[in-house]
Amino acid sequence: MTKLLSLAQALIRVTDFFGKIGAWLILPMMAVILFDVIMRHWFNVGSTMLQELEWHLHGALFLLAMAWAYNKNSHVRIELLSEKLNNNVRLYIEVIGIIIFLIPYVLVFIHFGYDYFSLSLANNEVSASQTGLAARYIIKGIMVFGFLLLGLSGVARLLSIIPALAGKHPHPQTIVSNEEPL
Repeated sequence: MTKLLSLAQALIRVTDFFGKIGAWLILPMMAVILFDVIMRHWFNVGSTMLQELEWHLHGALFLLAMAWAYNKNSHVRIELLSEKLNNNVRLYIEVIGIIIFLIPYVLVFIHFGYDYFSLSLANNEVSASQTGLAARYIIKGIMVFGFLLLGLSGVARLLSIIPALAGKHPHPQTIVSNEEPL
């Protein structure tokens, strides 16, 4: 069981690292948005490139940080139903959710997303707008990578639940998140 917990911790460290990098993207995103708003409203100058950069930074922030948020148990849950259940039932429901929903969804997204990314890379895809961003494949690659990180977080969560269900660890949340929820 300690090997499962060690592997879970290693996966969490990896996904947390990239999540924290993603979170820092809020600073350049805010700077780009502020500059774009000032230029549009005060100087009547718009830029498709700046708008697309805002979207790409926002997307990268979300995609890199979603696994980190999952690690910190900050994702959306239906507490109205689950709060009345005991801990083991909640853990079994989470295992079922990870195995039936999260991991298959992530695998399908990675499979088709990789095709989406590789086609974009092979064609050196650029924005549909003449004044938009080049290298559209970068954000498409980040989409695939973000879902890979989410899948790793799901596996880490699964690995931390197994010892709890076996009675070897009292609560998997202490393994998955050693910090306060976001």
